[in-house]
Amino acid sequence: MLGVPVDQLLLLATAILAGGIVAGVLAGLFGVGGGVVAVPVLYEVFRILGVPDAVHMQLCIGTSLAIMAPTNIRSYLAHRATGAVLTEVVRQWTPAVILGIAIGSLVATVAPGAVFKIAFIVIAAIIAGKLLFARAHWRLGDDLPKHPLARLYGLAVGLMASLTGVSGGSLCTMVLTLYGRPIHQAVATSAGIVVPITLAGTLGYAIAGLPHQALLPPLSVGFVSLIGFALMAPVSSLASPYGARLAHALPKRVLEVAFGLFLLAAALRFLASLIV
Repeated sequence: MLGVPVDQLLLLATAILAGGIVAGVLAGLFGVGGGVVAVPVLYEVFRILGVPDAVHMQLCIGTSLAIMAPTNIRSYLAHRATGAVLTEVVRQWTPAVILGIAIGSLVATVAPGAVFKIAFIVIAAIIAGKLLFARAHWRLGDDLPKHPLARLYGLAVGLMASLTGVSGGSLCTMVLTLYGRPIHQAVATSAGIVVPITLAGTLGYAIAGLPHQALLPPLSVGFVSLIGFALMAPVSSLASPYGARLAHALPKRVLEVAFGLFLLAAALRFLASLIV
């Protein structure tokens, strides 16, 4: 990797910074981690720098979770200021979310990269289909269930977020809207749930990657690249409040369609990477 030309490294750094801006806006706009942008950008960066396939996707996911941690804290605070966050849902789901992250981190120590790509494609396609084609009367219930098993939603969200690096907020938004929560309230609450996802996920992937340290690039702590974090995290964090303000200014259907289209595009990107 030391042989990579300086001009190429500068180009890659520019791409990371640009991706950070878009990722931050998306985090605020849709209440998601923004990793749908960060993961593909990092995937290309680490591919060019020669990261082995055995740890390539895991490094992208771990670094993405680290990058989006400060972004999502700012996004959550911006949404909370609007009063749209369902604080009780965030409190109830968080322990199960962290358990799901822990399970996903254990999987990351042994699973090949294709597993993470397939997980992303399936989850993103399901959520995109619901957003693009669902009708207003599609409901699992008129309100969130009160029984303890409802916390299993948090477990599923944490596990899928850990396997994809991007879908935690998306899944939260889907579940909340299926239980009658307005899209703006669902997005705001998802932003709050994504905060423990990114923090616990970063720690989990850092630990999970330690046995593979010899395969990872310099300045990596497990499956977390400190270089990627240092370049992308600051700009994505600064950009996220702009997305949050835009989310509350857009009509419900516009927000749903935009959300669905960007998830579908990201799924197609990873499908192409499996084929080529």
